Amino acid sequence: MFYLTTAIDYTNGSPHIGHAYEKVLADVIIRYRRLRGDEAFFLTGVDQHGQKVQQTAEKEGVHPATFVKRTTKKFLNLWDKLGVKYDGWAETIDDRHKTCVQGILTALKDQGQLYKHAHSGHYSVRQEQFLQDRDRDEAGNFGPEWGEVVQIEEENWYFKLSEHTDWLKSYLDATPDAVLPAFRKSELLNALERNSGTDLCISRPKERLRWGIEIPFDTDFVTYVWFDALINYVSFAGYRAAPDAELPDFEKLWTADERPVHIIGKDILVPAHGIYWLCMLHAMGFPDELIPRLLVHGWWNMRGEKMSKSLGNIVDPAELADKFGVEALRYYLVRDIVTGKDSDFDVERLIMLYNTELANELGNLCNRALNMSQRFTEGIITRGGIFTDADLALQTSLAESTDAYRAAMDEFDVSKGLEALGRHVGHCNQYAERMKPWELNKDPEMKARLATVLQHLAESVAHCAVLLSPILPDAAAKLAAQLNLPSLTEISLSDLHWGLIPEGHTIGKPKPVFPKILVEEKV
Repeated sequence: MFYLTTAIDYTNGSPHIGHAYEKVLADVIIRYRRLRGDEAFFLTGVDQHGQKVQQTAEKEGVHPATFVKRTTKKFLNLWDKLGVKYDGWAETIDDRHKTCVQGILTALKDQGQLYKHAHSGHYSVRQEQFLQDRDRDEAGNFGPEWGEVVQIEEENWYFKLSEHTDWLKSYLDATPDAVLPAFRKSELLNALERNSGTDLCISRPKERLRWGIEIPFDTDFVTYVWFDALINYVSFAGYRAAPDAELPDFEKLWTADERPVHIIGKDILVPAHGIYWLCMLHAMGFPDELIPRLLVHGWWNMRGEKMSKSLGNIVDPAELADKFGVEALRYYLVRDIVTGKDSDFDVERLIMLYNTELANELGNLCNRALNMSQRFTEGIITRGGIFTDADLALQTSLAESTDAYRAAMDEFDVSKGLEALGRHVGHCNQYAERMKPWELNKDPEMKARLATVLQHLAESVAHCAVLLSPILPDAAAKLAAQLNLPSLTEISLSDLHWGLIPEGHTIGKPKPVFPKILVEEKV
């Protein structure tokens, strides 16, 4: 079983392009794994507790539950619009999650992993955490990334994080794929050195925050949002769940054979997921072989700057989908960014990539292959029998591109996988220009040769439809339907061999799948 999760989205704001990228990336990965023939489960959801939610709800004059319900709907609507299909949905106000969190807290307390302590220090309202001197800049100030910083003195519950950091260092050193891509691991190891000896405050007094999960053994406190939210990865996977909880079988879902993968943004690798979560799992008794892999993606920036409300450069993915189409947006989001690195959002590149690689290159190949087959061979695909070195080269190109696509997708590098697919599409278009089937059709003695050429083009389109299906499922399904192929859900990567279209197969009438995006010229 392949278990994939994304960081759950905080319901104190609206979804933006970064949220859309993360969910589309996860959707592509889970669809690809099913195409591989794997049994797979995708969990995503929303983080609904915390001080910022409580404060925003108070400003709007509504109960936090009403506020998070309204905000959650925005995320649900966007995932539906973008075709993101998940198997499990996590909401941290769910009673099943609350029960799991409180059970874990009680177990950790019984193991001596939690203690109560009075503390005075600086507190970041934005990040909902106490700050240390190491969080100051060179001038000794807390930077703007922390937002409002206030002085607080209060008693809280703490998790003995420091008892697990040596283990975490050893685990990271011994596990090559603990953090992907690999260069992100060095950032985590460096952060561990800075955080050595620090424990984690995991509660907030109710006099300051009531919107959270109550500490079961001390009801004057609620659980710190980051401790609560991280547990969603196990709570909604069936960990400690009652038999009638209608949740997955945890033992089946969370296995050592295929360690879970958590997709997160680089901003929450340190300290939340890379330190807090992994140490929490270790304290909960998870062995190294059951510690999840962290797939860390970069940011979408705008002209080199991180998108933010204060800069006024937030991009609304719903508006992009409405304006340019879901296919164009999904393709751009996973094509123009290398997993793990940052990229600059550029609407002109969205249009260029779609028009060039889909409308022109792939669209041209599909229209040529299907149109000429309809016009010249009545839509019947046959091998013909006259083969040349050019045909063998095209078959080799398809095999090599498919292997490269699989290797890239296995490593979660969707952009590289699409590059491999694009190389074969380009080879096919060059093949068509050299073979000139429109000229072959004029010579009755070249009918067999014409059939061979058209068969090679149609076969390539069929393979492209299958390989494109994780990225653009709706467009790929349209291509498959025009080819009269079985449902793409019935085809796996192991079925991809030359001859996917059987001898004598009749294809349907073509219809453009990738209409070009037309942009009004500026006067």
